[in-house]
Amino acid sequence: MKYLLLKHYRGGPTPIVDHAPMDRWTPSEVDAHIRYMRDFAAGLKRTGEFVGELALSPEGAFVRTDGPGRPVVTDGPFAETKDLVAGWMIIDVESWDRAVQLAGELSAAPGPGGGPIHEWLEVRPLLTAPPTVTE
Repeated sequence: MKYLLLKHYRGGPTPIVDHAPMDRWTPSEVDAHIRYMRDFAAGLKRTGEFVGELALSPEGAFVRTDGPGRPVVTDGPFAETKDLVAGWMIIDVESWDRAVQLAGELSAAPGPGGGPIHEWLEVRPLLTAPPTVTE
């Protein structure tokens, strides 16, 4: 079963550690965090549970149709938006419990001062087929 692990800039239940945003971390703190993420992914590659990952820039826009040939683009998402996604990882594991275990390990990535940031990660199963509609 494949799962999507979503890392958010902010959001989720009340954080255990309310740390400064990453753009205010020292270069060595950012390096330690990125190294942890790379080591985590390398471990998943060794076990065959890694599918893919990407970090996302905080810049972007919301787009929707406003009729034929007229997409509407906002100047968001805005940095204060609690649901802004920082990055994602897709894993392929045997069970929900394993997905939760791995998300917990990923939550321990270091932050300011080198301690675990205890960030909330969103865990979502990927659909393998379109949902069934019954009446």
